Amino acid sequence: MISLTNHCSLITGASRGIGEATARHLVDCGSRVVMCARTRQDIDRISDELGDSALAVQCDVSDYKQVEAAVSQAVEHFGGINLLVNNAGTIEPIARIEKSDPSAWSSVVDVNLKGVYHCMHAVHPVMQSSGGVIVNISSGAASNALEGWSHYCATKAGVLALTRCGHKEWAHQGIRVVGLSPGTVATDMQVAIRDSKINPVSELDWDKHISPQWVAKAIVWLTQQEADAYAGTDFSIKTEEGRRAVGLI
Repeated sequence: MISLTNHCSLITGASRGIGEATARHLVDCGSRVVMCARTRQDIDRISDELGDSALAVQCDVSDYKQVEAAVSQAVEHFGGINLLVNNAGTIEPIARIEKSDPSAWSSVVDVNLKGVYHCMHAVHPVMQSSGGVIVNISSGAASNALEGWSHYCATKAGVLALTRCGHKEWAHQGIRVVGLSPGTVATDMQVAIRDSKINPVSELDWDKHISPQWVAKAIVWLTQQEADAYAGTDFSIKTEEGRRAVGLI
């Protein structure tokens, strides 16, 4: 679908984990990257390591004005946006519905669901004329109920709906919208899940989780023609078929 060489990728939640691994892999593939996160310290450090191919932009995706500003900086600095990776997300605090705090539950919705919408809405005018790819990081939680994860399951189900709607509305404009369900990944989020001891996912051994670098490779693969059949759906690398397609096995 797109050549990554000298094109611009905007990544949310880029300060660590999947976001950091994706930024590094995209630069290795020739892309220029705009790294967005709520705090500057880590994205500044990573951007410095990546050199002129990277730009660090402080951005809270729950605030649409900040998202608009980040998109504007990307366009001004690199001339456009060809790939959007909606990776920013949170699962804390983990709690059963009756024990959850309504304000904290709502904050997860602001980041996990509204943040994806904000970024899709803001990049559309940029991609409308030239096309592009939007990868929404999804989860098996989009279609499975897990104890203590009502906020996460509900928001990931909403992200899947946004992926489907984005495909239906924008495919004819040359914009591919696709979800990526990576399974469990060895990140700080898994530490919080393990500490909660609330459902079977929290009991998984650490070696059962895949590396963030695998997810980064899958994101790049989703920009290519071979992935066209998955537009408007959640592509999974939890299966042997998905991993083989990406080249992970």
